[in-house]
Amino acid sequence: MTALRYQMVIIWSDEDNCYLVHFPDFPEQKYRTHGETYEEAARNGQYVLELLLEKDGLPLPEPISEFEVA
Repeated sequence: MTALRYQMVIIWSDEDNCYLVHFPDFPEQKYRTHGETYEEAARNGQYVLELLLEKDGLPLPEPISEFEVA
């Protein structure tokens, strides 16, 4: 798997009764996907992030995260 340098935030939502996935580097929409389990949310988030990175003609944002990917 390729290391993607964008932060993925996964939080539990009591209101929605699922885990919500947010990408702070892509602020156009607060939550991009979700999952019934943390693992499902992470898989869905990975898929959505790959789709975001494939968009033609749109500049990619600079990652705002200050961490190193191992």
